Amino acid sequence: MGSAKNSSTAARSARIEEMRRAERSRERRNRVLTIAASVVVVAGLVVGGVVLVHSQSGKKDSTVSAKSGDGKGSGDSGHWVTGKDGVRTWTGKLSRTHVTEKVSYPMHPPVGGNHNPVWLDCNGDVYTQPVQDENAVHALEHGAVWVTYTGKAKKADVDALAAKVKQTPYSLMSPYEKQAAPLILSAWGHQVAVKSASDPEVNKFFTTYVQGAQTPEPGASCTGGVMK
Repeated sequence: MGSAKNSSTAARSARIEEMRRAERSRERRNRVLTIAASVVVVAGLVVGGVVLVHSQSGKKDSTVSAKSGDGKGSGDSGHWVTGKDGVRTWTGKLSRTHVTEKVSYPMHPPVGGNHNPVWLDCNGDVYTQPVQDENAVHALEHGAVWVTYTGKAKKADVDALAAKVKQTPYSLMSPYEKQAAPLILSAWGHQVAVKSASDPEVNKFFTTYVQGAQTPEPGASCTGGVMK
């Protein structure tokens, strides 16, 4: 009897020890899995953070906030060179970064530089109220010619130029009081003051610069932008 009892006790002890070893093994396995899971989570957070930083960096590269009123927002540098035909060409840098604030341009009307992400509709559009420089510059980037005039321009000339613009895709027209001459035609990097709507330079400028060689984004749309 004693021997059988001792054998039963020993077997039970052995089973208990085996169960303890199995439990310790499970605990070690769980600890390893927990650590591994933690490593994966941390790695995921790190990678996600890097992607987010790069994403935000990329956005800053393409769309930044321009300083207004200090002349630095346009990103332009250089000066005008006037040709024998009176056309002024901007020699230097014309930036093309998209910005979401007002831009202070070194020339009026502007012929390039940082501009709004949305272009001004320029499919023969005639605006009777002043437009935003930043949207108009984007239209120039698409290859448009921008006709502007002051209150000193003759009504007959304004009407004749408006009729021409309405018949010309990739052109637009608006009043612009800050310019030096009553009638000015602008394209990306180029500008000319004309004496009247019948000035030979009008047709020449349209022929040369509507979707001309100066266009940074030839074929880009002149519709679907801002209409104001």
